[in-house]
This record gives sequence, structure tokens and C-alpha cells, in this order.
Amino acid sequence: MATTVALKGFEEFCKYVDSIDPKGPPALIYFSGSKLPDGNSWCPDCVEAEPIVKAFIGELQKDIIFVYVDVGDRDYWKDKACPFRTDARCKLMVIPTIIKWKGVQRLEGSQCTKRELLQMLFEDDD
Repeated sequence: MATTVALKGFEEFCKYVDSIDPKGPPALIYFSGSKLPDGNSWCPDCVEAEPIVKAFIGELQKDIIFVYVDVGDRDYWKDKACPFRTDARCKLMVIPTIIKWKGVQRLEGSQCTKRELLQMLFEDDD
């Protein structure tokens, strides 16, 4: 069963990842643009990926932590100095991006809409 955590902004992201138990369930982190008043992200690729990712997480029969991170508004994200782009722990180039925390696996952009790639990312690697 997936445990979902929702974070907003870089500071919340940093505090949370510092608290992840390395002996606990794997953490997968989903980075997306902030929501507009209509409930959808300003990022069209995030709008396309989110229902697919959420449906997949809802069907998942394994113990994971799914962390949803709101990277901020369009202007903040587009700034080349945005900490989500520059921080060595995430080094995002596009959103949406899903990373396996403390691993090398990641899905970027339209890859997040492909169930077979989600399946590969969420599979046990032990």
C-alpha cells in the first residue's frame, strides 16, 4: 500500500528528504508544477501525467512512500537558478519527473505517462 505525502516548495522537500528512513519503504518522488485555481497544474505535461501516475499508485500492491512535490509556479520553475534544477539531489531538467530516492532511476516528461515505464520504476530491485 502506498503512503502519499504532499509537499510544497523546496524547503519542505529538503526537510522531508532529510527525514526519510533508509531502512524504510522505498520513496518515489514526483515533481510537478503548482496547481491553478481550477485544480490543474500550470504545466500541461503534468496535467497529462498526473491522473495516470495517481491511478498507477492506487493500484500498486507494495509498500512505498509516494511523495508529491509542488515545485512552484511557472516563473519560479523556469528560472535557471531554481533550486530544484540546481540541487545535486534532484537536478531536474523537466517536469513532471519521478525519481527513486537514493537511486539512479527516474522518469521525465512524457515517460511519466507510460504505464510500462512506471511498472519498471516501481518494481523491487532487491
